[in-house]
Amino acid sequence: MGKDNKNNQMIIEVITLFPEMFENVLGTSILKRAQEKELVEIRLHQLRNWAKDKHRTVDDRPYGGGPGMVLKVDVVEPAIREVTNNQQPATGKVILLSPQGKRYNQKMARELAQEERLILVAGHYEGFDERIREFVDEEISIGDYVLTGGEIPAMVIIDSVVRLIPGVLGDDESAKWESFSKEGLLDFPQYTRPAEYKGLKVPEVLLSGHHAEIEKWRRKMAEEKSKRLG
Repeated sequence: MGKDNKNNQMIIEVITLFPEMFENVLGTSILKRAQEKELVEIRLHQLRNWAKDKHRTVDDRPYGGGPGMVLKVDVVEPAIREVTNNQQPATGKVILLSPQGKRYNQKMARELAQEERLILVAGHYEGFDERIREFVDEEISIGDYVLTGGEIPAMVIIDSVVRLIPGVLGDDESAKWESFSKEGLLDFPQYTRPAEYKGLKVPEVLLSGHHAEIEKWRRKMAEEKSKRLG
């Protein structure tokens, strides 16, 4: 669903056991400016608030035995339900950060940037009760490696999505970046002063002032880098 709420502001909700992990990331650079400009509102929700006992227990040992602890469905599902329904309209795509999810890429970032609300569920410990998957819309993985929890993947998604919101980067920067990313190309090499450093020189074409030749060179370099590293 496209964004149609007041001021066209995107809302991102994060359900996590460690909201404090997000504070520095969300309070600096582009993410900070995007919030100050009211282009996005990012809300952090402590999962333990939905625990049912005085110890605020969110996990338990897995049935059948085995190492580690598993997040409880009767804690995570009420959290998803309440966070999703707590706003009007009660809409939003619920995403579970999971090693079993779809591999995240720029195309997915562009798709998520069109949403009115995102609800990101960051797990921890050994994993989720399998039944939790029945209450989410999509599962996303940022790569084939093991992390302690879903907090860092959630930050990756937030950063990659927010920078695509119109007005966050500015029209000129956004247009330049989008022209390459939509084609799946990596960025071209960048240089700045000095023109020579310890025998390493900036390519002559970048000093020429011929914009058409510069753009041609940049595209060629981006294509070569993408092919080499792809």
